[in-house]
Amino acid sequence: MKTKEVKTPDSWLKTAATLSEALPYMREFAGETFVIKYGGHAMGEQGLARKFAEDIVLLKQVGINPIVVHGGGPQIGKMLDRLKIQSSFIDGLRVTDAATVEIVEMVLSGSINKQIVSEINAAGGIAVGISGKDGHLIEARKLRRTMRDPDSNIEKILDLGFVGEPVTINPTLLQEFSESHIIPVIAPIGIGAEGETYNINADTAAGAIAAALGAAKLIILTDVAGVLNKDKELISSLTIREARKLTKEGVISGGMIPKIETCIHALENDVEAAHILDGRLRMSCCWKPSPNTVPAP
Repeated sequence: MKTKEVKTPDSWLKTAATLSEALPYMREFAGETFVIKYGGHAMGEQGLARKFAEDIVLLKQVGINPIVVHGGGPQIGKMLDRLKIQSSFIDGLRVTDAATVEIVEMVLSGSINKQIVSEINAAGGIAVGISGKDGHLIEARKLRRTMRDPDSNIEKILDLGFVGEPVTINPTLLQEFSESHIIPVIAPIGIGAEGETYNINADTAAGAIAAALGAAKLIILTDVAGVLNKDKELISSLTIREARKLTKEGVISGGMIPKIETCIHALENDVEAAHILDGRLRMSCCWKPSPNTVPAP
């Protein structure tokens, strides 16, 4: 039997305070679209998942159009281990052969997607789960990466299998959702020109969707505090020029590089602002100028 959470006076006061602080910013963004990449801590812990769902429902209730794009790397890894299917990574991307891509689609479009939908519905929203294959939402092509051999200095093309990158985003389906009470939850699976299935990095998919829709905000939830300077201190905001400079200097490195590149791509394609946030935070901090914001130039 499912137990209901008891709301205490303290919780009412906290909710009222959050709403009071955010209301002016909610009014500013009424009718706008926020694309939220969901993953990491926010998706892995039940309490945080519930708070995330509540934030998404609140955005919809105040007239903002949230679009959720989710990842699921750890869950995919666990399922591959259970099935004794080996996988490897190159530059943070999972090499995806024909057997692996079937598991990736099953986990992303199946269990994870429906779990997020259920959380949002339980929080009072109306969520529908789709993948990039539905309505030709994400048309993709094979992602090609090159690597220079340190000994011969010769570049070679890396074969990542069915790892893809977005070519075209069809916004029609998402525009229909924006005019309704429905919140779309998108698994980052794309479809190729010959009907093949591609596994797409969730950050990349979210950025491409935000750019195609001209979203007011792209919000990327991560497993770390955000973008750090050379002294490991949180950077509150960056311009595109500053972000590129820090990347060139190696201050921004590793898995943060593709997130920054995604933000820059979105900003250069009519997205107003991009946020890279710790997944353990409430998203209400994005309703005003916040840490880890990359503003448009």
